Amino acid sequence: MENLKNIQPIDDFNWDAYEQGDSYGEVSKDDLVKTYDDTLNKVNDKEVVMGTVTSMNKREVVVNIGFKSDGVVPMSEFRYNPELKVGDEVEVYIESQEDKKGQLILSHKKARATRSWDRVNEALEKDEIIKGFIKCRTKGGMIVDVFGIEAFLPGSQIDVKPIRDYDVFVGKTMEFKIVKINQEFKNVVVSHKALIEAELEQQKKDIISKLEKGQVLEGTVKNITSYGVFIDLGGVDGLIHITDLSWGRVSHPEEIVQLDQKINVVILDFDDEKKRIALGLKQLTPHPWDALDAELKVGDKVKGKVVVMADYGAFIEIAPGVEGLIHVSEMSWTQHLRSAQDFMKVGDEIEAVILTLDREERKMSLGIKQLKADPWEDIESRFPVGSKHTAKVRNFTNFGVFVEIEEGVDGLIHISDLSWTKKIKHPSEFTQIGADIEVQVLEIDKENRRLSLGHKQLEENPWDVFETIFTVGSIHEGTIIEVLDKGAVISLPYGVEGFATPKHLVKEDGSQAVVDEKLQFKVIEFNKEAKRIILSHSRIHEDEQKQTTKKETATGEKKTSSKRSKKEDETAMVTGPVEKTTLGDIEELAALKEKLAGNE
Repeated sequence: MENLKNIQPIDDFNWDAYEQGDSYGEVSKDDLVKTYDDTLNKVNDKEVVMGTVTSMNKREVVVNIGFKSDGVVPMSEFRYNPELKVGDEVEVYIESQEDKKGQLILSHKKARATRSWDRVNEALEKDEIIKGFIKCRTKGGMIVDVFGIEAFLPGSQIDVKPIRDYDVFVGKTMEFKIVKINQEFKNVVVSHKALIEAELEQQKKDIISKLEKGQVLEGTVKNITSYGVFIDLGGVDGLIHITDLSWGRVSHPEEIVQLDQKINVVILDFDDEKKRIALGLKQLTPHPWDALDAELKVGDKVKGKVVVMADYGAFIEIAPGVEGLIHVSEMSWTQHLRSAQDFMKVGDEIEAVILTLDREERKMSLGIKQLKADPWEDIESRFPVGSKHTAKVRNFTNFGVFVEIEEGVDGLIHISDLSWTKKIKHPSEFTQIGADIEVQVLEIDKENRRLSLGHKQLEENPWDVFETIFTVGSIHEGTIIEVLDKGAVISLPYGVEGFATPKHLVKEDGSQAVVDEKLQFKVIEFNKEAKRIILSHSRIHEDEQKQTTKKETATGEKKTSSKRSKKEDETAMVTGPVEKTTLGDIEELAALKEKLAGNE
């Protein structure tokens, strides 16, 4: 009741007008409408104005711009700003003051776009931190919505550490700095890394100022390359070279560490400005050579794994970081030059004998042939002179064939001991590398580990038989197989060859015999020791001609003798044999002369 007492009537209320149904009194309706309109903002279409967020849901944002109705903006236009809340001031673009439903149509996106270019330029000038929405991935980086403009964020500018998965950033709102604007093409480049680099730079200075050689720090594996591992020491990076990861051999750093792994490292070195920091991992453990069994000595057997192969040998790891070399000469008793790859390959587990051991130099040489007996220790009993064996041809020289009877037991067959009959210029005419050949031991040279071998000795000497066939004066059919300056080589029966000088190759018609021609040849010399047969074709028709001349002479003498007196006949009986003997002597002298000429 007390409140009612305090209510006072309006002094100038026009009761008469009220009775007549006019409740406005002296103020006209038009004046009231004008007064109401004056309380609202004057807005025009296609204009950017500021408004206040009055409410929002998942789909739309209601914005009051001081107009007679509120406007609605799709929530998707604010996705770059997930922190939007009621009461925030936002700029909007007036699409239309009223649609068919009488609704005020606003656009935040267009408002941003209208002023975006000025905003990005202003942000670059003032080195301003701005917010942007990462829309999607693109080649080399990401597309970021900044003030409604699509800006480029290079992959290297997302963070100070390498990014392995770009997709996790899509749909995120992050802070950026504008680092570059191309005014001509309206291109904008932004960076998130630039925001944290300044802070990291100070942090980095604090860290490297305290670095010392030999210092042990904890770090995180930041990146792995084929040559080493980059470690983040908490704002500053260091490199562990692949050789400093382990005392043993490492093919790739991934065998030792993994990305994002936390490990302890020791500082080995850094430059004057401390920008390059060399780190070590293996240095945190004792050198394997120092931990090697003190009882290990030359002659002991060890087991290990082949880690590196070369033509000259193989490196065997008998413990991580402890390696020994098996030279190819210590892999087999054979003296033939062979590659180490013929005996083993990387990854093989083998047993070997220690040949040398130098702990100070940390070197060791090994051998595997020592696991077998030396084949030359009892060579006389296993391969006595005169024994016959099958060998394998290993190599040729101009003077003979090198063969291997068994591993480590080599021998030489001299070219003269290959065949009794064939005149061999090079061993390749007789056999080939890799072929088997029957041999007989002729001589043992134990000091030089070499056997003298023969092949022809497995057969009887055919020259004993040839001596009875190719007697001097005998005639045989032969084929000229080769013509040389000094004469020709003639192939005779039984696989034997003879030789004839040019003057003994003249045919009856005076022409010279040629290659592949088959003719009769007379043996004018047989030398068993030198295995030489000297032949003549011309001697055959020369002898026939002499015989004909001799007969003609004898016939003439017979006719003359019939006219001679008894006394003359008696004289002829005495002188006849003397003349015949003289003729024979002449023939023998002529033959001897030709023989000497042939020898020359």
